[in-house]
Amino acid sequence: MKTRITELLGIRYPIVQGGMAWVAEYHLAAAVSNAGGLGIIGAASAPPEVVRTQIQEAKRLTDQPFGVNVMLMNPNASEVAQVIIEEGVPVVTTGAGNPGKFIPDWKEAGIKVIPVVASVAMAKMMERAGADAVVAEGMEAGGHIGEQTTMVLVPQVADAVQIPVIAAGGIADARGFAAALMLGAEGVQMGTRFVAAKESIVHENFKERIIKAKDIDSEVTGRSTGHPIRVLRNQMSRAYLKMEQAGASLEELETLTLGSLRKAVMDGDVKGGSLMAGQIAGLIKQEKTCAQIMDEMILGAKQLLHMD
Repeated sequence: MKTRITELLGIRYPIVQGGMAWVAEYHLAAAVSNAGGLGIIGAASAPPEVVRTQIQEAKRLTDQPFGVNVMLMNPNASEVAQVIIEEGVPVVTTGAGNPGKFIPDWKEAGIKVIPVVASVAMAKMMERAGADAVVAEGMEAGGHIGEQTTMVLVPQVADAVQIPVIAAGGIADARGFAAALMLGAEGVQMGTRFVAAKESIVHENFKERIIKAKDIDSEVTGRSTGHPIRVLRNQMSRAYLKMEQAGASLEELETLTLGSLRKAVMDGDVKGGSLMAGQIAGLIKQEKTCAQIMDEMILGAKQLLHMD
């Protein structure tokens, strides 16, 4: 399946793996890239040398293109940006901020830059700054979210920019993939679907919660702080929302959530951990390999779109 995204990134399928903190490490990134998509290492708040090691390990597991997601709120973002250049990573995705100051150096190094955006205005700004494509992410996604739904956001972004658009948020199967293409996207990004992949290092307790999730098991915390985050409801999210409603301070809320994502991903604490996952979790019923996920997506989408 060829689109401008596959041509731009040198990949077989226009499917990108989300750069999820603690989840998107080199095993998963390499598996997605080997399966024909674009695997992403999530730099999150990791020190630069940890990111370097992740990149080098991914290179040992795949000879296919992969990328690194830079969380721009990371105090080490400038150092991580330089490591990406030094290691010759072909693609960068960005989140939680404006990557404008890094784009000239990345472009000079031949790196493809794909910011994640949650609005038309941000997409247009990124195009002017020199981005090669954008990920238009709807509020159905897990983790940090905006206010627009994928179905509303993607066609408006596709109409507003000339660069290719990748749709994200609420996509986990061939139907969502085909729908995204019909909305004007030329590729999709998936996070939650890959959390439950066999190659994902995520604790089995977390994977089981995704696989057993119902359609109503997703909720958003942090609206009062201006940083809404979508998670699967559990003891921690209920406590957080109760504190928000009581007018708790940002410091009190941060104390509750300190280290909570690591607890969920690494320790399997599904009660006190932050189970970041999208609304699409209710559609995921089985742990599969990245190759199985990708092949089913492509075959199913081709049938739905009546492609050869």
